[in-house]
Amino acid sequence: MSPAHLLLALAVVLVWGTNFVVIRLGLDEFPPLLFATLRFVLSFLPWLLFVKRPPVRWRWLVGNGVFLGFGMFGLLFIAMRADITPGVASLVVQTQAFFTIGLSMLLLGERLRAFQVAGLALCVAGLVLLFAHTDASLTVRGLVLTLCAGLSWAVANLIAKRAGRIDMLGFMVWSSLFAVPPLLLASLAFEGPQRIGEALAQANWIGWSAALWQGVANTLFGYGAWNWLLARYPAATVSPLSLLVPVFGMLAAALAFGEALPGWKIQACVLLLAGLAVISLWPRIAARFARPASLSGNGE
Repeated sequence: MSPAHLLLALAVVLVWGTNFVVIRLGLDEFPPLLFATLRFVLSFLPWLLFVKRPPVRWRWLVGNGVFLGFGMFGLLFIAMRADITPGVASLVVQTQAFFTIGLSMLLLGERLRAFQVAGLALCVAGLVLLFAHTDASLTVRGLVLTLCAGLSWAVANLIAKRAGRIDMLGFMVWSSLFAVPPLLLASLAFEGPQRIGEALAQANWIGWSAALWQGVANTLFGYGAWNWLLARYPAATVSPLSLLVPVFGMLAAALAFGEALPGWKIQACVLLLAGLAVISLWPRIAARFARPASLSGNGE
């Protein structure tokens, strides 16, 4: 990945990591499915009036909207309501990286290289350490819901990748349109019209700001840029970068809410970062060492 594209990816994961604090603030004002609905309403309105629909099949727009909307954020917001803390959620949902790579191998024929296997092994060790220390900040229900959110994110990644090199801002705007119906119907069914009405009437500026941040910064910028990168690089190169999200997420949660950072959390983050460094930096390091040897061979 080029340095400019790597910086773009880092900007995305910074927004995504700190966003878990924003989600927690929004959930204090709105029930989870309604909050997810508002997020995607603000992702396509008023932008749909100004952004042209990309030349892609409708099924990719529908699929991305459903899996990213209801599958990813609907389930994640339900989990974060009471069953998982922002910092832990930011870590668990990164199982999407492994789901994405596995689905890419199964469906797209991508192959793992040795250094990627080594990096992913370090990342798996970090997640195993996390799961071995589940406590009151992570219930079984929260874990299952967040893992399902990670799987849904992986499916959305693959859909965006299959869409190809298109206008990803337009892709996100138009696919957000299809995230709203299932989320709204689920909100009406499980949260009820009365609760929805009360939340909309009583929400303060913090809740509405959180919803706007979700729609514009997190969805349009974050997923637009992320999908743009996925269309240009193998999934095994791009998706592991999201493992930086929990680092930012845990730090932001610690600063904003005083969420504890015990040794095992720090160790898990170190393992994840080590795996990410191997996956992202090894090709550059290997190429740099190979270049002098190649020049020396040519000289002989």
